[in-house]
Amino acid sequence: MFAYLLARVRITDPETYKAYIARSPAVIKSFGGEFLVRGGHHETLEGADFDGRLVIVRFLDIDHARAFYHSPEYQELIKLRAPAAIGEIVIVEGFE
Repeated sequence: MFAYLLARVRITDPETYKAYIARSPAVIKSFGGEFLVRGGHHETLEGADFDGRLVIVRFLDIDHARAFYHSPEYQELIKLRAPAAIGEIVIVEGFE
């Protein structure tokens, strides 16, 4: 069953964040992940408005999503992202 990583990211330093954007796709792909949404225009229909970046990544299952997030490769990327953005990241199982 697919699992999805959902991220809401408020970028505070766009120049520094570029290094994270450049390196994250290869790490995601190495764990079988596929971007479904990576930024782009969005519109808040209910709740508090969010002016950041929305990202959705599909993984083969929740174990692959967890392995990606906790991998040494991604933990290194978090060090690039942390000083440049504030993120909220959730993984969720899909349904059949």
